[in-house]
Amino acid sequence: MHIESNYQELLPVTARAMALAVDYAHGHVISVHRHSHAQLIHAIEGVMTIETDSGRWVVPPTRGVWLRPGVEHQIRMSGDVKMRTVFVNCANSPLLPRHSCVLDISPLLRQLIVAAVDIAPDFADGGRDWHLLQLLLHELDSLPVLPLYLPLPLDVRLRGICAQLMREPGEQVTVAAWARQLAITERSLHRLFQKQTGMRFGQWRQQARLLRALEQLAQGGKVIDVAMDNGYTSQSAFAAMFRKHFGTTPTAFYRPQPQPGKKNAATHQ
Repeated sequence: MHIESNYQELLPVTARAMALAVDYAHGHVISVHRHSHAQLIHAIEGVMTIETDSGRWVVPPTRGVWLRPGVEHQIRMSGDVKMRTVFVNCANSPLLPRHSCVLDISPLLRQLIVAAVDIAPDFADGGRDWHLLQLLLHELDSLPVLPLYLPLPLDVRLRGICAQLMREPGEQVTVAAWARQLAITERSLHRLFQKQTGMRFGQWRQQARLLRALEQLAQGGKVIDVAMDNGYTSQSAFAAMFRKHFGTTPTAFYRPQPQPGKKNAATHQ
């Protein structure tokens, strides 16, 4: 079943939510698409990079992306990915997040998502399945938003800089050099970048490096190689910044976790 085009045929107009499971191989790309319903995208294994016109999210296990209805997006898989996704009718769930964002997936929500995969779309109101989805939505509404988003500016000149830095995150070109290339002052570049992304240029570059590092680590990259590739002077410097940002070490971040529930795989054609 093609999950991107067929799921809405399974979601009744009056339903609040439904969950689906699909597994992908490393490197698989789901082409640009959008949904009329909101979507919680989560993987119990592997890392997903979700790209939109306004920015990108990198989503490791224990995290999820909440996408509002109508957002065009592409999804790229790093490592073998076991995606578990929940589609939500926001018209029947008005208290859910108003903006697309990365959420911390609690152990309870993780279990609820896995259990919800087995719920048929024609469940009766007031029954066990109805209550399970109600709890899932309440838990979703209470989750903290995480800084795993990389906003992109609208200015074509700045987007060119960002595209190069996302391709080569270890690039050491200075702000002064970028400003000369754009024929503007450093101050103007900083001001424009802050206005269009909400982040300082140096902060954005650091975020780009860390998010790229998450993808490389998910693909089995060695910590020292990932550190050097992303412009860090040493493995210890990279580990310190990683811990500051994510609260743990690069090695511990992808430590295998117990798999909840039974395996439920689908095939993407």
